[in-house]
Amino acid sequence: MPEQNDLHDFGVLNPETHHETSDVDVRAILWFVVIFIAFAIVTHLLLYFLFQFFAREFRADIQPARTAIKSPAAMPQTPRLQPFPQKTMPPYANTPATDMEEMHESEEQALHTPGWIDKQHGVVRIPIERAKQIVVQRGGKL
Repeated sequence: MPEQNDLHDFGVLNPETHHETSDVDVRAILWFVVIFIAFAIVTHLLLYFLFQFFAREFRADIQPARTAIKSPAAMPQTPRLQPFPQKTMPPYANTPATDMEEMHESEEQALHTPGWIDKQHGVVRIPIERAKQIVVQRGGKL
C-alpha cells in the first residue's frame, strides 16, 4: 500500500505525520500585494508632484532677466565680460538675454534658409523641411 508509511523496514513508525493540506497563507500574500500596490501608488503620486515642482522651478529659472539692475551693490565686480542691463545702457550694448535671442534667430535662419557651408568644397546647407523630404524619398538613407 503506497499510503502506508514504508519506513517499517527500518523499524521507525510515526503515525502522527501526514501530508499538510495547506502550507501557504493566502491571506498574508493578499495583504502583501495590497500593501505593495498602495505603496507603489503613493510613491508614484509623490514622484509626480515632485516632477511638477521641479518643472515649474526650471521654467522660472530659464526666463531671461530683462529687469534693470536697481542698485550698484547688485552689480558684479569688475571685470565684467558682458554689461548687465541698466537704466542708462546704450542701445547697441549686448546682454546675455539679447545674445541668446540673437543666437536663436541665427539658428532658426540657418535651419530654414539655404546657404554655403564650404564654397571651395561645394558643401551647402539646405532648409530642414527639404532635407526631411529628401530623406523620406530615399527611404531613410542619406
